[in-house]
Amino acid sequence: MGNDAEKIVAKFYNEGGWEVTNGVTTDAEKFEDLREVARDYVSKCRLRVLRHVPTQGQYLLDMASGPIQYDEYLEYSRNFAKRFCVDLSSSALAQARAKIGDHGVFLHGSFFDLEFKKDFFDCAISLHTIYHMESSLQEAAVRKLIDITKPGHPIIIVYSNPDTFIAVLRSALRRSVGRQESPGRRTERTAGDLYFFPHAVGWWQRFEDVANVRMYPWRSFGTPAQKAIFRNNFIGKWMFTLLFALEESFPVFFVRHFQYPMIVLTKK
Repeated sequence: MGNDAEKIVAKFYNEGGWEVTNGVTTDAEKFEDLREVARDYVSKCRLRVLRHVPTQGQYLLDMASGPIQYDEYLEYSRNFAKRFCVDLSSSALAQARAKIGDHGVFLHGSFFDLEFKKDFFDCAISLHTIYHMESSLQEAAVRKLIDITKPGHPIIIVYSNPDTFIAVLRSALRRSVGRQESPGRRTERTAGDLYFFPHAVGWWQRFEDVANVRMYPWRSFGTPAQKAIFRNNFIGKWMFTLLFALEESFPVFFVRHFQYPMIVLTKK
């Protein structure tokens, strides 16, 4: 590994990030909304990826697969001959192997160091990974994903939006009390034991030279905000149902102003 961001991520996941307690990983405990009230909503959000995965194919790449920790994730490669799982954590790959066995090809190491043939994969997915890479290396990672995927086939990336309504409001409140942040500090930091740098939504247009770029809402809120806004009761459940319907009806609005856009790059 040749960059500090990867070292930070590898340290977290190799020192307990994928440890399982009572059926729940440390990663899920820290970063996911595991409440019953959110179950249906987060499940439907995960299945949004499946809308853009080809109905069949030979090889699917899962870049930073982790242990394929949610049942919905298993569906992505159901109609593929092989799922290539790449991860920095040997523990994650061991758990993934236990779930999909011979259906998988398991590659331990940095995506930047691994070699793949050009136009090899029928589909590539990367969920909550690119924004944990060094900011200056994210474009190279995306271009490599495009390069090794077949023309006319999708690269599906779940990313983070730094300019959400909540982020803008928080920034305005800080300015109102005279708290000024140094340039870049708003987005580049270590958050929750992981390096974190999301580029603005418009950053993705740079890939239009090699791919058709489409964006869809994946999920509107990060877990802390989601838990604060949606209470663990029948009102919260109704609000989740309404939120999903609104995301479906106004995708451009939710991509621009809420937390997790899904970027679909179709290679030219």
